[in-house]
Amino acid sequence: MAGGHERSTKALKEVWRRAENSLCADCGKPDPDWASSTLGVFICLSCSGIHRNIPSISKVKSLKMDHWDDAQVQFLAKHGNAVTKATYEAHIPIYYYQPTYNDCQVLREQWIRAKYERREFTEPGKQLPYSDGVKEGILWKRGRDNGQFLPRKFLLSEREGCLKYFTKQDAKEPKINVKIDVINATFQPVKIGNPNGLQITYLKDNKTRNIFVYHESGKEVVDWFNAIRSVQFHYLKVAFPIASDNEIKNRLTRNFLKEGYMEKTGPKQREAFKKRWFTLDHRRLMYFKDPLDAFAKGEVFVGSRENGYSVQKGLPSGTQGNFSWHHGLTIVTPDREYLFTCETETDQLDWIAAFTSVINQAMTPQEYASKCLDALFL
Repeated sequence: MAGGHERSTKALKEVWRRAENSLCADCGKPDPDWASSTLGVFICLSCSGIHRNIPSISKVKSLKMDHWDDAQVQFLAKHGNAVTKATYEAHIPIYYYQPTYNDCQVLREQWIRAKYERREFTEPGKQLPYSDGVKEGILWKRGRDNGQFLPRKFLLSEREGCLKYFTKQDAKEPKINVKIDVINATFQPVKIGNPNGLQITYLKDNKTRNIFVYHESGKEVVDWFNAIRSVQFHYLKVAFPIASDNEIKNRLTRNFLKEGYMEKTGPKQREAFKKRWFTLDHRRLMYFKDPLDAFAKGEVFVGSRENGYSVQKGLPSGTQGNFSWHHGLTIVTPDREYLFTCETETDQLDWIAAFTSVINQAMTPQEYASKCLDALFL
């Protein structure tokens, strides 16, 4: 018995060490130490918890703590991440968002369920709930002024190239009608206070407008998210016919680079620093009095180093404004300097890293043109 156990353990380690199994099959996290004995994939601890919730499809075991018999090890050896992905990820639409280990629970869970439980990607040309070019339904939307979440009818149309929502079910005219090419969507469960919280943003008069929504069903809210990406993709394919599919994919919805509280002072740099919520959305740095505000109180364009932008640790000597946080940073632009303070050194370094990543990127002609239209801090 002991010899058989040692043999299966050695065989398991050999399969586990294969390059194809070095990342979680579902979220890409390095060094997965769990596996599904029924699917044959190597997965991380977090994804194993999701697999455990679909026991009719997947049975998971620890590669370190649990015993694997010869038959199970042979099954893993025959399958593994590469073979299993070739089956369950064979026909993923290019616009479908494939989450990583940095993404929220609802995205990762619905990705796993879409692959293994609903088998959405195993057949070519399969009709999917987010691929019709139109989606209509109810989402709970946060009121701009009262902060209450109320059911609202939303309509997404590829033919019209827009997203609408209506305050009443039988309303003839929408409250908003937004062109699909100015929309972004990103999951914000912590900020919204709901595990299925989705933030939809769009440009209005070159300023960002935020809408916060959720749905009780994780599947439904992720379907809405991918429906938006689907409509955007097909809209951009028409607008940019010579662009490759991957180029267009990179222009679909995006996560914010960084969010959190900092203190800021005004343009004279003598005013008291005030605590505000900041969002860095690529080259747009916006600040809000409250994280769930519909509109930013101010925005500033963050350009590239070659155009005179930089970020510096600390505040200029002689800064006079009163501030309670002491980990400062300064954004230098061709027009002025912007002064901020962070609560901790970790926050300070994280913000500096985020700004640096943007500033080190060359500006596109479109970004350079938009610089002239952006509002500055008040």
